[in-house]
Amino acid sequence: MDRLLTALGADEGLTRYVGGAVRDELLGLPVNDVDLATELRPGEVVERLTKARIKAVPTGIEHGTVTAVSDGHAVEVTTLRHDVSTDGRRATVAFTDDWQADAARRDFTINALFADPQTGEIFDYFDGLEDLAERRVRFIGNPLARIAEDHLRILRFFRFHARFGAGEPDASALEACTRRANDLMALSRERIADELLKLLAVEDPTATVGVMLQRGILTPVLPEIEAERLRDLEALVAAEQSAGIDPDPLRRLVALLPRDPELTGAIAVRLKLSNKSRKRVAAAASSDLDATPEALAYRMGTECAVDRLLLGGKTAEASALTKWTAPRLPITGGALIERGLEEGPIVARTLRKIEDRWVEAGFPGGREFEEILEAELSATRGGLGT
Repeated sequence: MDRLLTALGADEGLTRYVGGAVRDELLGLPVNDVDLATELRPGEVVERLTKARIKAVPTGIEHGTVTAVSDGHAVEVTTLRHDVSTDGRRATVAFTDDWQADAARRDFTINALFADPQTGEIFDYFDGLEDLAERRVRFIGNPLARIAEDHLRILRFFRFHARFGAGEPDASALEACTRRANDLMALSRERIADELLKLLAVEDPTATVGVMLQRGILTPVLPEIEAERLRDLEALVAAEQSAGIDPDPLRRLVALLPRDPELTGAIAVRLKLSNKSRKRVAAAASSDLDATPEALAYRMGTECAVDRLLLGGKTAEASALTKWTAPRLPITGGALIERGLEEGPIVARTLRKIEDRWVEAGFPGGREFEEILEAELSATRGGLGT
């Protein structure tokens, strides 16, 4: 990092830490991503990085962002800028050397803090330090104007309140988000899903989600999430904590939706979730818990089985399942052929029947498995008339 900061003139005051890295450091939280703001224009950033033999990736150079890859770490370096025009989804920007103008275009006061890498001095243009101390999430300037610039800030406000806020949400921000909730309809479903899942991933989002449901924030884009579903989310969060299982946003999303695999799967498609995530939420939405936890895990995978158990109130079973390792069927198709079955579809069918009985019996080995095996081989040979 020192080499990167030197290349970008941090010792001359040209480059500062900005945003989440500053906020989290002040809160004593782990700093995962480091962002830099600089007076340097993008072309000069690339030139300086190249001269210092630091890889420069023009990830968003038209908006002033260059990713510097130094010592195996990727750091986003963005030129100071101000908005020329916005349409609620994207902005046209112009570059500037005015630090306060750059801070003014950011969303929340706690995200608009800069820090001098050399001295540690904090530059706070909008009382972000006070808001941080009060655990208050507040828009910079007029909340309606900030939301008009980027409609996603509605969901970001609730996510940041769930993570960093204390007590009731900022009144002016809440009123603005409520008034402009329909603006979410203009956003891509991918952006909505990404922000919603980040919100649901915080340690306990239930109070914040409750406010959102009470205010109808999600109704324009996810009308299937009704206020009474909050009880299911509360129960799930409590179950995760009791079982010692990490929070999972997909599982929590299912808790907020009707327990209908087909409908939940359709919502997952609408949100443009990955194929893997679509299958997972559809599986979790089923209330079928007739099989043993181990049988569920063997058939669906441990992750999906844990989802269904936690959502079904089977906390102890879910906790135990996280320590369970699925056994391997003690026979193969080749071994069945060696025992006299002819090659072909009959081998696969017999193997499936053996597996079904083995799972139902609780995955036995030794003599008990041999009895299952011989019984199925006898039934198969009998069916073939041999």
